[in-house]
Amino acid sequence: MTSDFALQVPAELETALQLKTVRYLVTRRPWLDLYGVNVRPVAPYGSASRRVNVDPALIHRCLPDELLFEVFSRMAPYDLGRAACVCRKWRYTLRNPIFWRHACLKAWQFSGVVENYKILQSKYESSWRKMWLSRPRIRTDGLYVSRNTYIRAGVREWTVTNPVHLVCYYRYMRFFPSGRFLYKTSGQTVKDVVKCMNFRASKTDGVFSGHYTLTDDKVEATFMYPGLCPTMWRACSRLRGTTLGANNRMDVLSLSTSKVNSDGLIEPEEDVLGSAEWQEDEISRISHNRGLAPFAFVPFQEVETSVLNLPVEKMDYYVPG
Repeated sequence: MTSDFALQVPAELETALQLKTVRYLVTRRPWLDLYGVNVRPVAPYGSASRRVNVDPALIHRCLPDELLFEVFSRMAPYDLGRAACVCRKWRYTLRNPIFWRHACLKAWQFSGVVENYKILQSKYESSWRKMWLSRPRIRTDGLYVSRNTYIRAGVREWTVTNPVHLVCYYRYMRFFPSGRFLYKTSGQTVKDVVKCMNFRASKTDGVFSGHYTLTDDKVEATFMYPGLCPTMWRACSRLRGTTLGANNRMDVLSLSTSKVNSDGLIEPEEDVLGSAEWQEDEISRISHNRGLAPFAFVPFQEVETSVLNLPVEKMDYYVPG
């Protein structure tokens, strides 16, 4: 098939000079040759179409659909989203609800299977993928990092100068599907702290373990500072995302610390969220209004390249967005 322009050139314009003038005045549009050509899309996985689709891609000719399905079933949900952008066939394949049902039941395992099915039918039109994108959840494939800065007065060496210092410190939180989380306050950057954010960390690392609950988009986390005078740390935050399904921001609504009496001491492995209510009369609570910068989520794959690793000289203030 040739373009309309090639058919409309008259025979008297065959000389080289005249053809050169025509090419200069008329814009070539080679995509006009594609008009009227029907490109048949690739049938999705499990399609009832009787026609045999011959995929020209080498990976699809060498890798059967069954093995491709097994590879996808072992990938993380956010990796599935990236794989869906590769080609049309992968996008259709990843719309299979089996992948998203497994991800949803694992993310909200504390709600129970029956409760998750009720929420699925009442709010998300029985779509596991829609539930994964729209329902707030805590991400467990990285760290939530809060970067806080404040100005501190320095030592006066001369009567003329009054030096000040810009101090930067971080709050780190790592959540687990089991309902536990790790917390650490440090002046070190993300790439240095991620190595010790695990349950095998020693006491010298300053990593504390606690429990959390998720109600709609509200996250309530609590842990105990050990010592002669135990202190209860409690924070209430709100989950949000910069894009649909991201859940990569956490705004701190309240942060408080409380002294616990010796007769009301809680064991570290107990659920302090449930036992903190009856101790309310025995606790003197102190609310904190500083150091409440929003938490930004940093995946483990981006720990080394995150902008949160920049020193104060290059980034004095960080806006999570």
